[in-house]
Amino acid sequence: MMKERQLKKEPGCSYVECKGRVHVFLAGDRSHCQTEDIYSILDELENLAKEPGVSNENDTGRNREQLIGVGVHSEKLAIAFGLLNTELGTEIVVIKNLRVCGDCHLFIKSISKIVDRQFVVRDATRFHHFRNGICSCKDYW
Repeated sequence: MMKERQLKKEPGCSYVECKGRVHVFLAGDRSHCQTEDIYSILDELENLAKEPGVSNENDTGRNREQLIGVGVHSEKLAIAFGLLNTELGTEIVVIKNLRVCGDCHLFIKSISKIVDRQFVVRDATRFHHFRNGICSCKDYW
């Protein structure tokens, strides 16, 4: 029906502001000038998130292996970019045009604990404040 009406779904994207400039990321995006560094830190974070004791294996029915099972969503890229380009202790704010998927939600919770940073992710329905492995939505999104 969408083809017949020549409609296209807006792609999922995430925005992060750094040093007065807004950076936009799409899922699997490799167009940013810091792509190599972004993917490098993302690989590092995913490996750390899979280590025993980092995430709660019962968390929303997922296990550590599923933390990297969904590919490179835009919010992961935006967070990796933010970590690369901000000072320690700086809160990273990401705006997303779609809802955060469960696997990315679990990933961001784990990363907030690993790197001891606070992330605020505004998705299509609410604000998620991630800090020390906990989200303000109480895992109800």
